[in-house]
Amino acid sequence: MKKWMKVVGLIVSVMLLLSVVACGSQGTSGEGGEQSGETESGEKVAKIGVISYLTGDGAAYGEAITSGFEMARDELNEKHKGELKIELVIEDSAGKRDQALNAAQKLINSDNVLAILGPTLSSEMFVVGPEANAAGVPIMGTSNTAKGIPEIGDYVFRNSIPESLAIPAALKKAVDEFGIQKVAIIYGSDDDFTVSGYEVMKKAAEDLGLEILTTEEYATGDTDFSAQLTNIQAAEPDAILASSLYKEGGLIVDQARKMGLDVPFVGGNGFNSPQFINQAGEAANNLVVASPWFPERDDAQVKEFVAKFEEKYGKQPDQFAAQAYDALYIMAQAILDAGTVTDRDAVRDALANIKDFDGVTGDFSFDEIGDPVMEPVVLIVKDGKFVEFK
Repeated sequence: MKKWMKVVGLIVSVMLLLSVVACGSQGTSGEGGEQSGETESGEKVAKIGVISYLTGDGAAYGEAITSGFEMARDELNEKHKGELKIELVIEDSAGKRDQALNAAQKLINSDNVLAILGPTLSSEMFVVGPEANAAGVPIMGTSNTAKGIPEIGDYVFRNSIPESLAIPAALKKAVDEFGIQKVAIIYGSDDDFTVSGYEVMKKAAEDLGLEILTTEEYATGDTDFSAQLTNIQAAEPDAILASSLYKEGGLIVDQARKMGLDVPFVGGNGFNSPQFINQAGEAANNLVVASPWFPERDDAQVKEFVAKFEEKYGKQPDQFAAQAYDALYIMAQAILDAGTVTDRDAVRDALANIKDFDGVTGDFSFDEIGDPVMEPVVLIVKDGKFVEFK
């Protein structure tokens, strides 16, 4: 059945490619040069596609992710010079499903990439993942945390901790430290990621025996949350659980504080960006999140990565940059283990067998379905930065 589905998927892929070519490419940048293969000198060239959110309201996510990829590429090419050269073909999705799908079609069928990293959003992966899986192209999300991503198919992986691990850890820590008994929830009801985060928050709250006083919804792009926050304020919760991307999240927290809602916030993965703090300002204090990345961890590898990133880009790497950096190293390890830059199936199998990878985000392995096996660190915003919540 899987083989039959793969054939059907390839036929669909070719048909969709023709429509992409007719409409023009949505890509923003990429490396030229040779296709994946071996050069006359014996150096293997691996062409890897990247689908990243580079323009639009969530571009800070894509900028950080792409910076992480590029830094890892430069290091890997120097480290394995003469043996393996990695070329990145970078496409901009602008956070849109159709543009992400067009980018995937181009990378798979025109650029003939060996594998794909990205896309940025879970909602994008739910359309790109099936396409890559049907074509037999390994794809790894580095920032997708919604439920059901690796279940898309055998070729779909992620190295980003799902909300089902991160949110319960953050909420449990907040409950223990703040004595929380009653909560309110606010979430974006029109996005796969924020809906998935809400579902995890609701279950985690119920598992901890918390009373959910009210649940408020908003739509992507909303800027006025006064009605929802008024309802929350009237309910008098001990904490607010919010599933949001950083743009709306920053506005929600800022408006809540201005209304006098000074209770702690517990957020999902969308808050794990310095851009949230930049937008919310002092209102960001007492936001609790969980992440595999902590830039001040007492680890030599982490310190070296932070120093190099700051020197190269003039700012500290966030979770999304760190996960992307590790992801390309993981992909490179799979390529080296497979011993090929042309056999997508072999690279997929090698990727599935990655165990105990020592990255800047910690010790990493894939489980049997392609999800990460990692332990999150609970963080809290204090004085304008994420610090470990001890």
